[in-house]
Amino acid sequence: MRTIEDFNLDWKFAKAQQASSQPPGPDAPWQSVRLPHDWSIYEAFAHNSTSPSDQTPGGIGWYSKQLCMPETAAGKTTRIELDGVYNNSTLWINGVSLGDHPYGYTAFSRDLTPHLRYGASANTIAVRVDRRAYLDCRWYSGSGIYRNVKLVTTDPLSIDQWGTVITTPQISADACQVSLTNAISNRHNSPRRFNLTVQLFDEAGAQVSEATSRLELGANQRATYQQSHSIGAPHRWDIDSPYLYRVRCMISVDGNPVDQSETSFGIRQFDYDSATGARLNGRSILLKGVCLHQDGGGVGAAVPDGVWERRLRLLKEAGCNAIRTAHNPPSEGFLDLCDRMGFLVQDEAFDEFDHPKDKRKNYKERVAEEVTQGYTRYFGQWGETDIKSMVQRDRNHPSIVMWSLGNEVEWTYPNYGAATGYWDKTNEASYYWTLPPHDTETLKENFAALEHGDHVLAETAAKLSTWVREMDATRPVTANLVLPSIGHFSGYTDTLDMVGYSYRTVLYDYGRQNYPEKLIYGAENWCKWSEWKPALEKDFMPGIFLWTGINYLGETSTSGRRGSGSGLLDFAAFDTPSYHHFKTFWNDSPHVFASTVALAESDYKLDADDEVVDQEEGAWKRRTWGWQPYNLHWNYTAGQQIVVEVFLDEKSHGRKKLADFADRIIKWSLPFAPGTLRAVGRAPNADIAYTIHTAAEPAQIALSADKAAIAADGYDVVHLTAQLLDQSGNPVRHCEREITFDINGEYRLLATDNGANKARDRYDTPNCPTHNGRCLLILQSTEAPGPIAVQAKSDSIKSQPVTLAGQANTT
Repeated sequence: MRTIEDFNLDWKFAKAQQASSQPPGPDAPWQSVRLPHDWSIYEAFAHNSTSPSDQTPGGIGWYSKQLCMPETAAGKTTRIELDGVYNNSTLWINGVSLGDHPYGYTAFSRDLTPHLRYGASANTIAVRVDRRAYLDCRWYSGSGIYRNVKLVTTDPLSIDQWGTVITTPQISADACQVSLTNAISNRHNSPRRFNLTVQLFDEAGAQVSEATSRLELGANQRATYQQSHSIGAPHRWDIDSPYLYRVRCMISVDGNPVDQSETSFGIRQFDYDSATGARLNGRSILLKGVCLHQDGGGVGAAVPDGVWERRLRLLKEAGCNAIRTAHNPPSEGFLDLCDRMGFLVQDEAFDEFDHPKDKRKNYKERVAEEVTQGYTRYFGQWGETDIKSMVQRDRNHPSIVMWSLGNEVEWTYPNYGAATGYWDKTNEASYYWTLPPHDTETLKENFAALEHGDHVLAETAAKLSTWVREMDATRPVTANLVLPSIGHFSGYTDTLDMVGYSYRTVLYDYGRQNYPEKLIYGAENWCKWSEWKPALEKDFMPGIFLWTGINYLGETSTSGRRGSGSGLLDFAAFDTPSYHHFKTFWNDSPHVFASTVALAESDYKLDADDEVVDQEEGAWKRRTWGWQPYNLHWNYTAGQQIVVEVFLDEKSHGRKKLADFADRIIKWSLPFAPGTLRAVGRAPNADIAYTIHTAAEPAQIALSADKAAIAADGYDVVHLTAQLLDQSGNPVRHCEREITFDINGEYRLLATDNGANKARDRYDTPNCPTHNGRCLLILQSTEAPGPIAVQAKSDSIKSQPVTLAGQANTT
């Protein structure tokens, strides 16, 4: 029978001093590591650059592992499956190269069978990761084998990796037709007769269908076999009830099972119409979406599932129901979480096609450098393999509702930008805020008159779309367009089913009027009311994806910052004002939140009636990334004029009405006086309130954990938050302290993080400065059970200890 071994354990890692194709010798500084592993996050960052992407420690890394195969495995087939290696990796077994894999975001496997030794002789697995082009990505990507690795051993007659494909072509309240295909390979040197038995189980484990097919496959042949099943009274997978079925596929020869695989799936319908938007299971739905990069703040790119689970839960609590994986396929574990938690996912393939982007300025490449050479150099050879790999691995996930070819690639193709007319100095058109400066016919003439170079975007997109549909024809194909006024007639959108607009709310009606056959949605949007408002007002708009759901490392040109600060959640996944702002739009439960800022430090002024208004009229409509200046405290100088921003989802607050504030933020200007600031929202059933107390100096630390016990499996994580308090127990958010975490027990310290957008040298340290008076500790279990005790200290003050039960692993 098939065995699937967790292959993350007992690796050695070393940085190479030279660009050798041979691993370092035994005298090299090898260290024991457990995968997933991101070496960059554990090295000191450089902060003397204007581009934080330049800070990433790159180089060449080597991974090595000994593998002993029992004699009983001889005659079987063994492969290694890697979910993601960043990047330019080469895999060896016993000194034999099994080939390269350049792209850092797609899964791949290698057949080890011809080179394996069995019995007492150990095999050496080696992986070389070439990250010398440390600025090959516009955001922080991490370095190394940063996703899970498995070792899979099967009979030579077996179901292929990603060989099971499940679709639900007919769904009703009474029954669901399940179409199931299995790609099976016979690596024996003789034909094989076998039975293929497929069983379907509901979420409770009860069998709901079974069928057996008698089949025959020739020697060293591969074939695909199809079955049809019916499930009565099916449970729908939905965002509020993500119900999962399970399919078990078994191959048996002469009554003896020789291979078995299991796959989860969901029964759901996602369809769309260019005039009326999107529907899930027959009802209209708005995509309340966010874009997410793959890093986890201080933990880097090797993000444990438990870290993602906390982050996704917080987004879900705000009402978020959709995720765009910017700008690459995510990990398999991330999609498993989306399946279980009820998120709709846009799975995205690439950030570059034929031409490179400028990794520092987020535009087309200006100067070619070795350190910035990214995926473009491999796209022509590997594009088909990688996009098919994405779809093959992910197509059974019910959470995925669309495939995205890529992100904002038009910038990189010659004269796409020039054809728009936005950068023509003879007109006053504004790219973000005005309609195209020319009519459609003029745009077409401009575009046709310009040189387009060796690559035509529409032709490239057509190939990518074809490859996607060859692997899965059940979901729409999309892309994120930054220049849709050209993309619509250039042939680019002819390859797409749905068209994403990047920061182009001004063009929604333009696109609908000129290209009514295409569904249009917001693929990247600022975290502002003005970006969400069109989704509520325009029937053809199915929703938006905010940039971003969570702050991410890299992609900023501001020295001293570690990344982009545009998220609803910060780097530690602490909430921000924009999080609460959208929680009032996306969540049906009553919600109120308040923040403060000194008038002199704000983006506001007082008008003649002493009402708070934008310094420049209508500026709220043109705020872009990030949030206006704010504080979470009520600690100022007596009499100082303070602006209070309040977010509500009800119609009024005291004497102020939400309808009177175009940006959906109620504002007051108050002279500061110590005490309690209290905002009360009048809800239908009960008033809700948000209070901020004037705090004294820190005198206590409150330490809390997001769980009481941690599984001793080497994977489970716990998050502990330390919050400064004054003597009366009020949160202290106006002054900061250095926190030291005293930890006892068996654990792995993943990171400390405070959420601030200020660069730190390292994150794998028990010391962390607070931001808004708080910081976060992330611990991961080992395989040793037992309690873990944690206490937070700062000078003479300390928290009560928190003791976590360490539960033995029973799996």
